[in-house]
Amino acid sequence: MTDSITVLVRYHEIALKGRNRPFFVQRLAGNLRRATADIEGVSVRVLAGRIAVDFPAAVAWETARERVGAVLGVANFSRTYQVAADLDALKTAAVAALEGRRFGSFRVTTRRSDKGFPMNSGEIDRELGGAVKAATGARVDLENPELTVFVEVLRDRIFYSFEKAPGPGGFAVGSSGRVAALLSGGIDSPVAAYRMMKRGCKVVLVHFHAFPLLDRTTIDKTRELARRLTRFQFRSRLLLVPFGPVQQAIVAACPAPLRVILYRRFMVRVGEALASRHGAKALVTGESLGQVASQTLDNVSVIDEAARGPIFRPLIGMDKEEITREARHIGTFPVSTLPDQDCCQFFVPKSPATAAKLQDTRSAEELLDVRALVASCVAQTEEERFSFPEGVVTRVL
Repeated sequence: MTDSITVLVRYHEIALKGRNRPFFVQRLAGNLRRATADIEGVSVRVLAGRIAVDFPAAVAWETARERVGAVLGVANFSRTYQVAADLDALKTAAVAALEGRRFGSFRVTTRRSDKGFPMNSGEIDRELGGAVKAATGARVDLENPELTVFVEVLRDRIFYSFEKAPGPGGFAVGSSGRVAALLSGGIDSPVAAYRMMKRGCKVVLVHFHAFPLLDRTTIDKTRELARRLTRFQFRSRLLLVPFGPVQQAIVAACPAPLRVILYRRFMVRVGEALASRHGAKALVTGESLGQVASQTLDNVSVIDEAARGPIFRPLIGMDKEEITREARHIGTFPVSTLPDQDCCQFFVPKSPATAAKLQDTRSAEELLDVRALVASCVAQTEEERFSFPEGVVTRVL
């Protein structure tokens, strides 16, 4: 009976980083520690080409699986067992571990990190496969087995397991810099933020609201979305920007068809100012080309003109069904579909421009004190912080 649960973590993209790979691996190991920071007795070990996470025996496998399986950068993982780097020890332990399992066919798949081991992968497959077949009577099936025995040979030990669970893949959060994501209460923007986390970015969350002109439902929704997204990056800042005064100024002075474009341009300016304060080097939005009137190619180009730095749109080529599927997967969909009073729907004209002209937009902005409105938004922004696991203080890497 083992006194711990060992989860063997594998990564794919990180392995391609050459000389920079140790940095990415250490970042992933650090994030695995963060993900389990509230579980006493967990240890994380960096091994050759993989990472081992040891949980105390009292921890349920479902808990270990849930924590490891949500860490960005994990390609796949297994509940594993280990023996000394000896083939006879492997055969004895693996056959014993299979006692009570029912399967009609199997295969053995071996990877060797230690090329000095006296047998190659194919030879290990055949030797262990023969022992399993003799003990169970199951037939070998290399194409569609009911059970696969995974073997990984390291210098001083051999790991074996009977499953590989998929992880989210990508890079470890914190390995690719920092961005600021414009977070509404809708379906799209949380998915966009998550996608940037999956590319290794720390994401500062920026929400524009119209309280007290509208109620607080969208603020409450955004807080819950921030809490759920924090599951993937462990610590988050949510910046709450009062945007009602800007919208009122635009409605009072500017042509109605351009309102939405002007709103977006101001959000870009305010978002960049806040991003600069927090060390973020790009903005992220949840726009998908052609999904709504403000997201036509013409309008997107006019919105971009207000930016000084890059704007990332990770959903730009996705349709609503694809975005919704990912929102369900990451757990934000139920929150995003709650009713609210979104500032983006505040003072929206009946016929918004779908092909805004840059000169017309600039002329409209000449009727406004752009600098003062932006400065006022920034000055009145409030910040809230979230952490996962909740209540656990972790060092920012």
